[in-house]
Amino acid sequence: MQPAENPGIDLYTWNTPNGRKVSIMLEELGLAYRVIPIDITKGDQHTPEFDALTLNHKIPVIVDHENDMTLMESGAILLYLAEREGRLLCPPGPERWQSLAWLMFQMGHIGPMLGQTHHFVQFNPGKAPYAEERYSNETRRLYGVLDRRLAEREYIAGEYSLVDIATWPWISRFEWQRIDFDEFPRLRDWYVRIAARPAVQRGYGVPDAAEIPLP
Repeated sequence: MQPAENPGIDLYTWNTPNGRKVSIMLEELGLAYRVIPIDITKGDQHTPEFDALTLNHKIPVIVDHENDMTLMESGAILLYLAEREGRLLCPPGPERWQSLAWLMFQMGHIGPMLGQTHHFVQFNPGKAPYAEERYSNETRRLYGVLDRRLAEREYIAGEYSLVDIATWPWISRFEWQRIDFDEFPRLRDWYVRIAARPAVQRGYGVPDAAEIPLP
C-alpha cells in the first residue's frame, strides 16, 4: 500500500480473490490508497456505513475522492482504474475487445465456478457429493481452458494486463480447489511468473499480510 496522509482512494476490502484483484491493481498502478478492512466473517458488510456504499453488501468497493466516484464490483473497478491511468488495458480496437472477452470469462466463469468449489469442497465436504463433483469437474475444465490459452503467450490477453490481475487471485486458491498444477503446466508457469511481481506480492497481503501460496 502506498503511504499517504490524504490518499485519493479508499479501498473497502477483505482477503478474498475479488478483494485482492483491486489491491493488486492499485499496487501495479502505484496509486496511493487507504485500506478499510471489511471483515466479512464478522458481518462488517452489513453495517449501515457499508450499506451506504453498496446495496449489494459485497467487497470490494472504492471511493475515489479525487474524481468523486464510488464504485462497486471488482471488474468495473479494474476497468475504471485502467481507464483512469491509461495502463494495463489495450487501446480501443480489436485487441481490447478480445481482452474484455477474457475479463468477462473471469467474471462469468472463473469466479462463480471456483467460488462454488470453495463452498462445497473446501468448507462443506461430504454434504453434497453431486455438487462437489459438478464444481470440481468444472474447475478442472476451466483450468484447462486457461492452460490452452497460454500455449502460445505469456499472459492471457497478450501483454500483462487487468485480465491477468482479475484471474490470478482465483487461481491462487488452487489448494482449496484440490488442483494438481502438474496437469496444467502452462497455467502453473503463468501463475508463478505473476506471483514473482513485487506489486502482486504487496497487493496479495492486503489487508492481512498473507503470503502467496506456491505450487
